[in-house]
Amino acid sequence: MLTKLLVKKFIPKNAPTNKIRAAYGTLSSVTNIICNVTLFIIKYIAGIISGSVSITSDAFNNLSDCASCTVALFGGLLASKPADKKHPFGHGRIEYLAAMIIAAFIMIMGFELLSDSVSKIFSPKPVKPSVAVFVILAISIAVKLWMAAFNTNLGKAINSSVILAAAKDSKSDIIATSTALIALPISYFTSLPIDGIAGAVVSVFILKSGFDIIHDTLDDILGKPGSSEIAASINELILSHKKILGVHDLIIHNYGPGKSFGSCHIEISRSESFYTAHDLTNHIEKRIMETTGISMTIHMDPVDTKSIGVQSCKEFLTELIADLDRRLTIHDLRLFEKNDATEVNFDLVVPFDCDYKNEQLQSIIAKELKCLDPCYKPVITFDRNMTS
Repeated sequence: MLTKLLVKKFIPKNAPTNKIRAAYGTLSSVTNIICNVTLFIIKYIAGIISGSVSITSDAFNNLSDCASCTVALFGGLLASKPADKKHPFGHGRIEYLAAMIIAAFIMIMGFELLSDSVSKIFSPKPVKPSVAVFVILAISIAVKLWMAAFNTNLGKAINSSVILAAAKDSKSDIIATSTALIALPISYFTSLPIDGIAGAVVSVFILKSGFDIIHDTLDDILGKPGSSEIAASINELILSHKKILGVHDLIIHNYGPGKSFGSCHIEISRSESFYTAHDLTNHIEKRIMETTGISMTIHMDPVDTKSIGVQSCKEFLTELIADLDRRLTIHDLRLFEKNDATEVNFDLVVPFDCDYKNEQLQSIIAKELKCLDPCYKPVITFDRNMTS
């Protein structure tokens, strides 16, 4: 309810995409800063009252979250900048750098908490739990639960790695505060260094959270395959047109959340006029932009649908590669007469984890084609599926 109210009040409805993303980022960051500053103050007071290192460290963890939110705020504002001469694809990838900085803050605080906790294990000090401390920690957990849900909803709404990273950080804070809350009464009734052990456990969760953010963000920076769901929807949209005989070589390039470019090849009968094929290609590119937001460039491949030799050769090869690995596919098959041989030109799409090497596939296909026609000589271009 509160999240919907904040979104309704601070997110513009009719505005460019980059402005909407900036508004979401600002709302998330400002809300997180206010909440984390408040939690730092009350937790720090609770840590002093109880003498608990896990609570005090947890308080400073919230303070580091404020620095992370500040980085996220400026990162989101920079990412929303429109494209310019030096950055023709926009500034969206700045969000990934901001997420990495957030992860670094989380990792630093995790190591500091681990150091403090280990010291407390070997040099334990008595803790003094009180009703006020329990109430403060319970309120802190409730606030962090709301913050996690709040950032998750906002992050998914605009596919923001920074806001989703903030949501993950809030979840790790819930574990940290809950551990401190459980350890507090136990420490009062035993001489064992429960508070220090609890702090060490908390630090592991915090370090793991930072590592997960780094891992996920590195995938985006290095360039991971496009979403299989997006690829499937694009394929379905293209093949919904009766004149399209096939689609292949689909590649999606990500230039930051909300900014993607793509390319693919479509197969059209060579008997179609160039004007018809060009008009259809333009129509498909516009439909993909409207439905997915991806700026697509489509290349046309003419297919000989009337040649009996091409069709029989394609059927033979399709059956052959299916027996080897059902994920193998062929496209752009053409026959060229050269001297006493017939070149069978085609592209073979091979999954990255296929058991066969390119040389093995070349040898097997060449041998089988000879059985079909001694004049056949395969000329194969090996492709890799770029969309997972």
